[in-house]
Formats: sequence, C-alpha cells, structure tokens
Amino acid sequence: MSRMIFVNLPVENLDRSKRFYEAIGARNEPKFTNEAAAMMVLSDTISLMLLTKPFYATFTSKRIADAHSSSQVLLCLSCESPAEVDQLVEAASANGGKADPGPKQDIGGMMYGRSFEDPDGHHWEPMWMDPQMAEAGAHPVESATAVSN
Repeated sequence: MSRMIFVNLPVENLDRSKRFYEAIGARNEPKFTNEAAAMMVLSDTISLMLLTKPFYATFTSKRIADAHSSSQVLLCLSCESPAEVDQLVEAASANGGKADPGPKQDIGGMMYGRSFEDPDGHHWEPMWMDPQMAEAGAHPVESATAVSN
C-alpha cells in the first residue's frame, strides 16, 4: 500500500481557499468537507486538508503561524515538465495567489522550479527534474549553478 500524505493548512476563508486550490487543479472531496474543513485532492497520494483557523486550533496548543510573515514549511510539488511548472504558477497568480515569492531555479536543463503563495501565504514550490538526473541523484547538482531571477 502506498503511503498517503494529508497536509493540514490553516485558512482564513475556507470558500476562498477551496476556489483557489480548485483553480490550480485540486479536486474537492465532499465526503470530507464541511463548514470547518475541506479535503482537496492533489493526486492519488496527496491531499490537502484546509482547516479554518478555529478548527485548526483544536489540534494544537501552539500559536498558529501567520504564513504571510513567517515561514514554517516549503511545500514542493513535482511536475511533469517545465511548462507545467509555469502553468501552475500562472494559475496560482491568476486566482489570488502570489507568483514567485522565492527565486526561480533553472539548473542547466536538469531541474526547473518556481514558487507561489496561496491566499493564506502558504509557500509552494512546483518543480520539474529531468528523469535521468533523478535517477543519478544529487551529485550532478553539486557542480551545477542555480540561476535566480
């Protein structure tokens, strides 16, 4: 059985966040959606649980971070091509997100990545990696130089 990951994200406005994630390709799973939470399916093994901040607070005694002003996690998502990376960032930007809060990464045709923030400031990094490079591992990257824009 493949492991699944459920990324729980605190959100200010559940409907706005659902619309945003649907616009970038996620599918809402109504069986696990109500007025306090929404399950957004990214793939067979990755789902987002969008939780209103009051509901999110029931799972932790810690202060909920403001993702607009602090960073706790960078969420990297694989893409099939550099064009898909660009399409995802463009869709995020056109639907209430912020394009490229981090540097663009272009490592000699071996890796390509950009970033976006959702409306709540959660930082995503869609990336593509050449399949041969993925097979070889990290060692070729050590001699490559990342170009930031």
